[in-house]
Amino acid sequence: MPKLRVHNIAVSLDGYMAGPDQRLEEPLGARGEELHEWVFATRFWRERIGEDGGTTGIDDEILRSGDVNVGATIMGRNMFGPVRGDWPDDSWTGWWGEEPPYHHPTFVLTHHARDPIPMKGGTTFHFVTDGIESALKQAQAAAGEQAVSIAGGATTVRQYLAAGLVDELLVHVVPVVLGEGERLWDGLGGLAAEPTEVIASPTVTHVRYRINPTG
Repeated sequence: MPKLRVHNIAVSLDGYMAGPDQRLEEPLGARGEELHEWVFATRFWRERIGEDGGTTGIDDEILRSGDVNVGATIMGRNMFGPVRGDWPDDSWTGWWGEEPPYHHPTFVLTHHARDPIPMKGGTTFHFVTDGIESALKQAQAAAGEQAVSIAGGATTVRQYLAAGLVDELLVHVVPVVLGEGERLWDGLGGLAAEPTEVIASPTVTHVRYRINPTG
């Protein structure tokens, strides 16, 4: 069965994945972009947005590894966009423009049905209204022999961790303290995890965990 991986999740020292007051103008909340400044500096990111330059090295290599052998992605509705409640129309197609960075089937958790959205570059957004296990089953079928990745946000990652469905978690710990916002680890008391790799760069510490190692 394809593995379920959580990759490229940046958190503050106090465990926040996003700052408070997330909205259209600040999708990561107040100060949330500080968690991703190291990403914006890499060549991997510059290539994603069609620009030249960027840094190479540890951070760049680890970001690239998150895309290897991934055949489908799952995300929460809050990560897909700021629209709440019923979809008023079909105008919102994500934060990423005409060509999202996923390039494979991507499953969005929501309570409100919507037809699939095919995008340039191979991404098709599918909207799943019957829960996290249904989304995982559909993503695994789409991925075939490849892994399934959870892109975020924090609520979605927590749901899959709490359900014992995640095989591997890669967290990038950024040396900032946000103080408030949306935390990754809330409600996960008793979670079993084994650190299998810790790599530090001048800007961030990358920690890879195997989840439920004795399960």
